[in-house]
Amino acid sequence: MVSMGCQCSGSRYGRFTMSTQPARAPRPRDRKAQLAAVAAGLFRARGFHGVGINDIAAAAGVTGPALYRHFSDKQAILAYVVLSGIDDMEAVTADALTDSVPASAQLETLLTGLAAQAVERREIAALWRWEGPHLAREERREIRRRSGAVLDAWTKAVLTTRPELPAEEAELLCWAALSVFGSVSVHHTTVARKRFIALLVELATAVVETTLPSGAAAPPTTVASLGTPSRREQVLAAATALFAERGFHAVSMEDIGAAAGIAGPSVYRHFPSKAALMVAIGHRAADRLALAAEQALQAPDEATGLRRLAASYVHTLLHTPELLVSFTADRVTMPDRDKADLLRVQRDYVGQWLSLLTAVHPGLPAREARVRVHAALTVANDLSRTRRVSGRPHLQAELTALLHAVLGLA
Repeated sequence: MVSMGCQCSGSRYGRFTMSTQPARAPRPRDRKAQLAAVAAGLFRARGFHGVGINDIAAAAGVTGPALYRHFSDKQAILAYVVLSGIDDMEAVTADALTDSVPASAQLETLLTGLAAQAVERREIAALWRWEGPHLAREERREIRRRSGAVLDAWTKAVLTTRPELPAEEAELLCWAALSVFGSVSVHHTTVARKRFIALLVELATAVVETTLPSGAAAPPTTVASLGTPSRREQVLAAATALFAERGFHAVSMEDIGAAAGIAGPSVYRHFPSKAALMVAIGHRAADRLALAAEQALQAPDEATGLRRLAASYVHTLLHTPELLVSFTADRVTMPDRDKADLLRVQRDYVGQWLSLLTAVHPGLPAREARVRVHAALTVANDLSRTRRVSGRPHLQAELTALLHAVLGLA
């Protein structure tokens, strides 16, 4: 539809004349925030390295130079998005943990505010978890400082309702609750907003009310070596370790060759590209999960099977370095067929959880079941690589108990 607009000219009192030029659309009040929101969506879908300035400009309907008027580079956009998420989290925390809110209601108010924030800004958690290493060191330090202060405030709120807990356990429960909220960024399942917020509050409450197990630490898993690994296995192991330490994009084939004790070009005899290495890592992780699941599902009933499946996932996660690395496979440029194959394997695995969960809770809507499963998996994934808690001696048992709580098995 074409319309002709009237533009004001002449004095400030509003003498109107017809203009032959089309009316310009009004400039949004907070153009910078809108551009950042567009970029956040692209970063979440493709990963930081998979998005260029021109991609962001095109998606926002502006030119590259117009984008540079607001941000100096792509890294500045990422920093703006993540730090704005921290701003929101600080605001929610300050509003909930104030003298104007009764002490008995502060934790529930806090969880409700955080759940609403998670539903409304799903992309923030994904960028914080996966793309944070791309920020400058000073920005990463600032994020750690501010998020640490927020977490300390949450821990005090939990201790107000559960004074019997050691502070370290209360902090672990807060990390787990944060993962529940962050889990909405790893899937696209939607629930009506009011119910979505209530569901996340329900899951986070189940987490902070969990009684963590105590006892002897799980014995270390040892694997006997029956000979020298093949050169291909050495290359795969070296790539896995380097990708886990530095990230996929920061590692070269020469780095992998050096770690495996061979010249960089020799790596190509075993894998044609870094993407091929990531595909192999993804399939290796999937195979190990499938084997663990097959053993866990030999159970007398669905509830027992789901408990065992959760325990098998935690055990495999803590003892299989390929599994953590494979989480970033969707952010790697690889042939569509390989990416689709890995995605199918992941969906099949999640489908096993959904099948058991809906059998245990027959009245649970399918979408809510999916939200629960992803929340449980995200709790395990996040806490297993969070330095503040990953060294706990009883972590395997604690993570299993937290997953049981999220799944309604406690």
